[in-house]
Amino acid sequence: MPWCDSCDEYRAPTALDTEGKCVTCGSKVDIADVKAPAVKKAPWHFWVMVAALVIYLGYRLIQGIIWVVGKF
Repeated sequence: MPWCDSCDEYRAPTALDTEGKCVTCGSKVDIADVKAPAVKKAPWHFWVMVAALVIYLGYRLIQGIIWVVGKF
């Protein structure tokens, strides 16, 4: 977490200048501890719902095609 000791507050990495210095006081801010947020996988029950939705919509598509063919 980029923390400016001189200003005693958090500095976002985008709020630093190109050399990694605080724009308010000009002191060097250590950004070595900054890590990218971990990308979380979707839970298993989300994928179950996606599969159920695909099956349902596929079934409704087949029903629609049969209905259209039956009208002609």
